Amino acid sequence: MEPRRTHSPETIRRKRIEAGLNQKDLAARADISCPHMSSIEHGRVNPSPPVLGRIATALGCEIPDLMKPHQAVSA
Repeated sequence: MEPRRTHSPETIRRKRIEAGLNQKDLAARADISCPHMSSIEHGRVNPSPPVLGRIATALGCEIPDLMKPHQAVSA
């Protein structure tokens, strides 16, 4: 079973690229390790709220900008 993701790995990657950063740069700005940043971007781990906040700050956005949109559940 795949872990439930609260963040959007694709959005983090896209915003990082738009900011002209590589993973190493973003990891340094967010004060996390490069392997951890890679795991977040590939959806292998869910970042804690504080880590997600530091990533958002490093990317110049807000935490909700990095979240997956809620999907409607059909009954």
